[in-house]
Amino acid sequence: MTFTGERTTPKRPHVAAALAAGTVSVTAAAAIAVMLDKLEVRAAAAALAEAEAALVTQAAVLSLDELHAVLRRAEAELDPEGLAEHVEELRAERSLRFREDRYGRIVMNGVFGPEDGAPVKTAIEAMVTNELRTSRGDNQPDGDGQLWDGSAAGVQCLCEEYHVESCEALTGPDAEPALAETRSIPQMNADALTAICRHALACDETELPLATTTVVVRIPIEALLSGDGVATIDGVAQPIDAGTARRMAANGNVIPCVLGADSEILDWGRAKRFFTPAQRMALVERDGGCASCGLPPGMTEAHHLRWWDRHEGPTDLRNGILLCTRCHHLVHNEGWEIRIDPPPRGDVTAGTVWFIPPAHIDRARTPRLGGRKRFDFLRRRDVAVAA
Repeated sequence: MTFTGERTTPKRPHVAAALAAGTVSVTAAAAIAVMLDKLEVRAAAAALAEAEAALVTQAAVLSLDELHAVLRRAEAELDPEGLAEHVEELRAERSLRFREDRYGRIVMNGVFGPEDGAPVKTAIEAMVTNELRTSRGDNQPDGDGQLWDGSAAGVQCLCEEYHVESCEALTGPDAEPALAETRSIPQMNADALTAICRHALACDETELPLATTTVVVRIPIEALLSGDGVATIDGVAQPIDAGTARRMAANGNVIPCVLGADSEILDWGRAKRFFTPAQRMALVERDGGCASCGLPPGMTEAHHLRWWDRHEGPTDLRNGILLCTRCHHLVHNEGWEIRIDPPPRGDVTAGTVWFIPPAHIDRARTPRLGGRKRFDFLRRRDVAVAA
């Protein structure tokens, strides 16, 4: 309000309108406003206004944690020059401290930037994921689970793959018991780090129990050639600058995924039962990890939408999706459907994933955006298409 008691025009009109309509929370509105205010002197007013409109639309369907990840992407896109400085600051703040407490435990406290932390996070998550799959008796090495045919009545799952009549046959009293995992996830993380260090000290073990995963850095071809732009690391929300991406790509343990370049054959039709590594990489490009909850790619499995056996579903990208175990079972048990819309140019790696809720969750069965687009910063025109 002014000194005369008149109400002024809102500084962020889209945020104000969303607050008045109740489509975003006060906390979400404040997070958007703080990010935009931070960039006022570094980005054009028109770009900030467009970003505000897009972020308000996205915030209406995102949790607060998801929104903060999108805001980091938006800040990187709006201020790529500041991104390089920020990534270098994060790297300079890296630290790992050890101490022994009075009970005899060794306590570690560590902070890593995205460049240094990504290999650590990926390796530990891969080992834990592999052990969890082993403990539940997953005997499909390629993680090929079946979901459902959207045109068929009802919902099917992995039962057909195991040649049983129902899910209860897999988990009931007559099911073959798998080795029960009693450790918590933090305990498994600690054990994975211990295994890595033992391996590094040249113990008797020759191989680490890693799942098939690696660090993937994604960068547009224009940014790779010019050295200016924004790149992302699979499984890490914080974007990085093109210079950092180039350094990481020079590491033999990192796969640079250059968007827009030629790639391997991605659609195999009925020639292969399991999704190939090239197809999985393409699914990661479209889904970003679990297409539903956003877990990192190493914690997901590639599933056929239409069954391979019963419906002769092809092993291609239009019939594949990445889901973590929890979301796979949640979608099956609740009766969700999935629709994948390819873009007009036919690039299936840029398709749009939609999750359609059952009537008992949403009477109108309004499709909900999934895949990478759910968690990426979308321009205003992209938000309109997704909506």
